[in-house]
Amino acid sequence: MCRWAAYLGPEVFLEDIVAAPCHSLIAQSHHALEAKSPTNGDGFGVAWYGARPEPGLYRDILPAWSDPNLKSLCRQIRSGLFLAHVRAATGGATSRMNCHPFVSGRWSFMHNGQIGGFERVRRGLENSISDALYDQREGTTDSELFFLMMLQEGLAEDPQGASERATVRVLEACRRAGLEPALKLTAAFSDGETLYAIRYSTDAHAPTLYAGSFRGSGGRCLVSEPFDREGPNWQPIPPSSFVTMTTDAMTIRPFEPEAPAVASAPRQRIPA
Repeated sequence: MCRWAAYLGPEVFLEDIVAAPCHSLIAQSHHALEAKSPTNGDGFGVAWYGARPEPGLYRDILPAWSDPNLKSLCRQIRSGLFLAHVRAATGGATSRMNCHPFVSGRWSFMHNGQIGGFERVRRGLENSISDALYDQREGTTDSELFFLMMLQEGLAEDPQGASERATVRVLEACRRAGLEPALKLTAAFSDGETLYAIRYSTDAHAPTLYAGSFRGSGGRCLVSEPFDREGPNWQPIPPSSFVTMTTDAMTIRPFEPEAPAVASAPRQRIPA
């Protein structure tokens, strides 16, 4: 499984999360502590927001620990909102187009997990998206396709509802193919203003997700693994959760793809 980290708050250098901490994302790329495999060497990527609506994007197939360009960029780029990812491939070739994050317009998306039996349901899921969205598909991963399905389901207007509807479509496609649904979905995505995340699995082993404050900046992070295990400020996000993070607060709601997307759910609000 992959490892990722996302940040929202006052501008910081990307290296403050990607490279500098003792258990930074680059450290996790070769020695993850809470993943099935400790090595995540099948490429990396960073999407960051600046003065323009759409994010900047840098991806490559080298292991994150061996790319000097990544370290140099992270040392120079400051951003108040960015997503960073190191990949352990569960499907799809090791290619730049298969590296996360994926970008469409102002949206960025990254994923830790997989659609079990993807090759059995891939064609039907691809056929379910519009021609315009299909034309944006550059790689072959289940993660990129899920992102496009979220856009198809109205991500811009209803992020949680779109995510739940896309998830339902995956589960239904698996059942039609005679498969027991096996979806692992720990993902982060953003429109450049708000940071969203999902922690969900059809079994009892959803990939890990933590939220925490970033010392010194007043910002917040969502991460696969804490990058500073000395501090007590990391909060595990429960399975079957949808996280909405703004500069003011973080809200955690139940993520219930089997239930109607319009159903209301109690909110848990965590002040900034």
